Amino acid sequence: MEINNFKSYCDQFDRASHELGLDENLAALLKYPDRELAVELPLIRDDGSLKVLRGYRIQHNDARGPFKGGLRYHPQVDIDEVRALSALMTFKTALVDIPFGGAKGGIQVDPASLSARELEQLTRTFVRAIYPVIGVQTDIPAPDVNTNAQIMAWIMDEYSQTQGYSPGIVTGKPISLGGSQGREAATGVGVSIILRETAKHRNIPLEGASVVIQGFGNVGSWAAKTLHSYGCKIIGVSNAQGALYNGEGIDIPALIKFRDEHDSIHLSSLAEPIEADELLCLECDFLIPAALGGVIHKLNAECLRCKVVIEGANGPTTPTADEVLWGKNIPVIPDILANAGGVIVSYYEWVQNLQRHYWESNEIAQKLEKKLIDSFYEMAALAHTKKELSYRTSAFMLSIKRVAEAVKMRGRIT
Repeated sequence: MEINNFKSYCDQFDRASHELGLDENLAALLKYPDRELAVELPLIRDDGSLKVLRGYRIQHNDARGPFKGGLRYHPQVDIDEVRALSALMTFKTALVDIPFGGAKGGIQVDPASLSARELEQLTRTFVRAIYPVIGVQTDIPAPDVNTNAQIMAWIMDEYSQTQGYSPGIVTGKPISLGGSQGREAATGVGVSIILRETAKHRNIPLEGASVVIQGFGNVGSWAAKTLHSYGCKIIGVSNAQGALYNGEGIDIPALIKFRDEHDSIHLSSLAEPIEADELLCLECDFLIPAALGGVIHKLNAECLRCKVVIEGANGPTTPTADEVLWGKNIPVIPDILANAGGVIVSYYEWVQNLQRHYWESNEIAQKLEKKLIDSFYEMAALAHTKKELSYRTSAFMLSIKRVAEAVKMRGRIT
């Protein structure tokens, strides 16, 4: 089914701003992006043909600090998706209380269809197109779906051609170019920390807890690896090629090794293949949607049999699905907290770049854990003040309030 990501975000924002009693003019200012840039990107293919692709950089709000947010390369990228994701970044950075605003960008392309040369050329063309609106103190991109440290390195190099060595222009870079220890794992590890604290808070034994992970890319695989080390039992995983189930628990280190060797998981003998739609409906303690947005919707929400949803992806649950899950007494830990580990460590990477001083991995891990735990219990405390307040609404209320205060203090609204 077709889902409008921006409408879903607006519904979530409206519910929280109404609960806060926010002035309608201030609410309108905070809801919509400050700036939207759409660019045409000419790409000379290896066979000499020309292909023109569409790219976006949308800057939602910078009242609390420079715009910050990832870049995704995916065929389904469109302006409404990027609008929604830019706004979610604003409220994510506010919720975990780091001094950034929110932005997002992307290119409507399947990167698997491009050669390495074409991918680099497209990336550098995109940097030149969005160059006027990005900067070390203005807007700092990062990796997202189908982008990685190599792509960030090309972005840094292209920007540095005119501005001099500028490692702080992007985060998620290779460590050799100023990247941070722990950045690659940060989002998945953060999902695991939030699951662990949720289990503790809701009295669900962590040892032996059954977990289903939809999406086995960077976020899903790191979450699986970390949760496996906690003693959780990962009973189901999936990626774009297929889904696997093993009620006794999947050997995650072996599955990751198989994936790295075969570039797939669906042919592994470590678990039985099942239909992708079945995965979300497996009975489990925790369900982690860790792929794309809108995968839990009104047509499938009723089938969920988990105790808690932990949102590893951005916007995986639609507002109508939220209502169904609320009625089924299945709490949802929202994306703006659950997958905030990446932007937290991105902030630490940016700080290290500015200072030209780098921390050890254990220091980064401690800082990440404290930020997430503090934010989780702040959200949980607000949610428990009213029985009808979901974790998502509580998280949005906390973050909207912080952004609103910054906007008013800066005199952007009178």
